[in-house]
Amino acid sequence: MAAEPQPKALTRKPLLLNKVEGSQEVVNMAAIVPKEDGVISVSEDRTVRVWLKRDSGQYWPSIYHAMPSPCSCMSFNPETRRLSIGLDNGTISEFILSEDYNKMTLVKSYQAHQSRVMMILFVLEMEWVLSTGQDKHFTWHCSESGQRLGGYRTSAGACGLQFDVETRHVFVGDHSGQVTILKLEQESCSLVTTFKGHTGGVTALCWDPIQRVLFSGSSDHSIIMWDIGGRKGTAIELQGHNDKVQSLSYAHHTRQLISCGADGGIVVWNMDVERQETPEWLDSDSCQKCDQPFFWNFKQMWDSKKIGLRQHHCRKCGKAVCGKCSSKRSSIPLMGFEFEVRVCDSCHESITDEERAPTATFHDSKHNIVHVHFDATRGRLLTSGTDKVIKLWDMTPVVS
Repeated sequence: MAAEPQPKALTRKPLLLNKVEGSQEVVNMAAIVPKEDGVISVSEDRTVRVWLKRDSGQYWPSIYHAMPSPCSCMSFNPETRRLSIGLDNGTISEFILSEDYNKMTLVKSYQAHQSRVMMILFVLEMEWVLSTGQDKHFTWHCSESGQRLGGYRTSAGACGLQFDVETRHVFVGDHSGQVTILKLEQESCSLVTTFKGHTGGVTALCWDPIQRVLFSGSSDHSIIMWDIGGRKGTAIELQGHNDKVQSLSYAHHTRQLISCGADGGIVVWNMDVERQETPEWLDSDSCQKCDQPFFWNFKQMWDSKKIGLRQHHCRKCGKAVCGKCSSKRSSIPLMGFEFEVRVCDSCHESITDEERAPTATFHDSKHNIVHVHFDATRGRLLTSGTDKVIKLWDMTPVVS
């Protein structure tokens, strides 16, 4: 019996296949239509568009539908062809698309929020529509009856939303930097826990139900991988963007995380490696390498007749060190530091060339990315941006 072929990693350099242009304002979200050469997009210009690829190779709208308010987000279920659209006025409108993607029919609308809808998820297994809004509320509705089933007030407006079907846990990431985990029942919810590791607001969440790992992206430019299922309390940081992380997607078959940011970067992270937690920064009144006092340690400065120094921290060991004892920089990919960061001199000497080997690949999309969608079946990546453009990329492995 032949060995089962293993999935290959994504290409190091995504290949731009198409640019879809025509929106008058920011394309807030878009999705690839599975098994079709098509794209669904919602825009700040109030339009919902379905773009189908023509014989010329270009994408042209087969559906152009104007909504009463700017379209902030969407959720598309290919099995039912149900399209849920969140609006700036707090409404969620649901449509069914025809089989040929040339017509959309309104099914129902929910007044889900008092202000802009930030994120929507349609859960087919439960027939639930989950949503978050700028009004600091998470709500869920029955998609069959349209009835509101319940809600929960978050600490701030929430952009991140993920759901685990098996346990009925919902993950909500908000602008305060907090992630809230709720347990949903048919008409009630209970708080499981909250955790915070970002210094900026949570801008995106991504859930891997197989490894039971949650990824959170933030305006602090970082991504944190939270080990939910392992119950180890492990939180791994990933540093690979120079601006806020806007959107995340996970390729289950190759265990790779795709992150996109306002810096235009597309970063593909190899999550099939044994990563290390970053150490907690240690507190000290003097350098833990040379014992020189820091500038607030007046007693030691007076006793030793030395000028106080500024405090730094080694990113590898976490020790509080002065600038002289941490004059070197190094990447530490297994700790998530793909860029060079400050390390103490002794840690710098201990890091081998193998440990400096990158665990992520980088690509410049040449537009400020707002949202990303990955179609694993065809290895296609879609990015939408503030430049009103949608780009389609080929992410399949390069065959040598």
